[in-house]
Amino acid sequence: MGTTADTIDRLLDTLAPLPLTSRKMFGEYALYLDGKVVALVCDDLLYLKPTPGATAALPDCPTGYPYPGAKLHLLVTDALDDPDRVISALKAVAADLPAPKPKKPKT
Repeated sequence: MGTTADTIDRLLDTLAPLPLTSRKMFGEYALYLDGKVVALVCDDLLYLKPTPGATAALPDCPTGYPYPGAKLHLLVTDALDDPDRVISALKAVAADLPAPKPKKPKT
């Protein structure tokens, strides 16, 4: 089915206090914070990486698989009614993840 650009625009608007960016990948999207992939948007649903900080910020959040073969993620549905909780969870994910590896220079 794929995620629509309207869904991404709505999510980025809802979570506007964060400097999130998005990148389209295989018809779906990845959300970046501080250069780190913190969430995926697949079939118009928001999936957060299940880091310890995100799980603590959203303790009752259901889980799901964003695509076949993926690891289990936090499936953010009702929590979007309280964007501040989701923003806290996204900040926690970014804090829990290691810094991105520097890109190798082209030769």
